[in-house]
Amino acid sequence: MTLSLPNAKAAPLRYRLAMSLYQAVWAVAMPLVWKYFHKRAARDPAYGDHLDERKGDYPATPVDVWIHAVSLGEFRSALPVIKGLLAKDQRLIITHATPAGRRASIAALGGHIARGQVVIGYAPLDRLTYWAGFFAQTRPAVGLVFEMEYWPAMTEAAARAGVPLWFVNAQIPEKSFPKAKTIFRLLGAHPVSRSAGVLAKSTNMADRFRTLAAPVIEVAGETRFDIAPPQEHVSAGIRLKSLVGERAIYAFASVVEGEEDTYLRACTKLAGTVPKPLIIWVPRAPEVFESTARLIEGAGLTMARRSDLLDESLSVTASLEETDVLLGDSFGEMFFYLAASDVVSVGGGFVEKGAHNVIEPLALGKPVIVGPHVWTIEFPGREAHSAGVLTICEEPNNLAELLTRARGASAQLAEEFHRANLGASTKIIELVEREMEQSA
Repeated sequence: MTLSLPNAKAAPLRYRLAMSLYQAVWAVAMPLVWKYFHKRAARDPAYGDHLDERKGDYPATPVDVWIHAVSLGEFRSALPVIKGLLAKDQRLIITHATPAGRRASIAALGGHIARGQVVIGYAPLDRLTYWAGFFAQTRPAVGLVFEMEYWPAMTEAAARAGVPLWFVNAQIPEKSFPKAKTIFRLLGAHPVSRSAGVLAKSTNMADRFRTLAAPVIEVAGETRFDIAPPQEHVSAGIRLKSLVGERAIYAFASVVEGEEDTYLRACTKLAGTVPKPLIIWVPRAPEVFESTARLIEGAGLTMARRSDLLDESLSVTASLEETDVLLGDSFGEMFFYLAASDVVSVGGGFVEKGAHNVIEPLALGKPVIVGPHVWTIEFPGREAHSAGVLTICEEPNNLAELLTRARGASAQLAEEFHRANLGASTKIIELVEREMEQSA
C-alpha cells in the first residue's frame, strides 16, 4: 500500500477563506453550543461532564494511535481494530462525540484503561485551536477516523500538526455524494483531500473519494465483518430456538420510530398462521421500550418481555407457548436474538433515515429482509442483494409474506458471503504499522 504524509501543501484560497469563515461562525456560536450541552445534560448528565475535553484541553498523554469513533455504532466498528492494536502493545486514545460511545469504550476496555494503555475522551469541537491543543498534548503517530466524520478543522489541524489522518471504514453514501461534490466544486477542496488518505468500504465508495481528490485511496472493506459473535449469546439463542419446537422465529432487529405500524401489521398477519410463529421485536432505542410494549399489547397480541422471561444467563424462566411477541428490552444482546431466529428483518429501512447493520445476521447465516430505504447500507447492501442473501421489501404490506417465504433459505450462502468480506481490520492494522515505521 502506498503511504502518504499529511498534506503539507496549502489548500486552495477559496477553501482557506471558507475555513476562516467557518471558524468565525464557531467562535460566535460558542455560547449557544455550551448552552446546548447544558440542556442535554438535564436529560443525560453525562453531556455535562468532561467539557474541557471538548475544548481540546487534555493532560500531556503521548500515544501511538488516535482513533475517533463518534458514537456507539462507530465504536463497535472500530473494536476489532482496537483489539488488534492493543494486542501489539500500542498505546491508544479513543475519542467520541456522545456519552453512549464513551460508555461503550469504558465498558469494553476497562482493564486497558486501568493499565494506562488506553485513554478515553471526547473529541474537541471543530475549532482549529481546540484540535491544535489536542494534538499537541497527545502527539499520535497516526489517526484513524471511522465512518463519516469529515470535520474540516479536525482534518486541517491534523495536517498542520504532522499527524497522518486516515479515514477508515470510509463511505460517502449515494444520497450524500451530491452535497460533497458541491462543496468540492465551490471551495476547490473537500476535507478528505486534506487527509493522508482513505481506506474505503467498496470500489463505488473509492470512486467517489477519487472525485473529491483524496490523496491516497484503497479499498479495504468493512470492519464489522470481523466482529466475532459472542459464543455465549449464540449458544443461548440456540437454546431458545430448541424450546419453541417447530414454530418459526422471526426477528425484527433495530426497529426505529416511524416504522412500528409496518412491523405491527406483519405481527398480526403472522400471528394468524398455524402454527403461529414467535416474533422477537428489538427496538433500536431503549427509550421506546415502553411505548413499543403498549403498541403490541394494544393490538391484542400476547407479549412477554426479555427482562421478565429470561434470567441473567439468557435462560427462559417461563413458558413461551402462548407468546406472540418477545420484546427485546435489553441492551447488547443482539446476537442472542439473531441466533434464535430463522429470518431477520433489520429495521430503519421503512423510514427515510435508512436501514441499519445487516452484517450481524449474515454472520450467523440468517436470511435478511430490509425496507426500501437502503442508502445507509449501500455497502454491503448492494453486494448482499446481488448475492441473494438480502431481500429488499419494497412494499411494507408484503413483509409478512417475505418473512414466511425466506424461512429455510440457505444458511451456507449467507455464511459464504460473510467469509468473503473478512479482513478489513487486518488491512487497517497493517496501515498503522507502516505509518508508525515511517514516523520512527
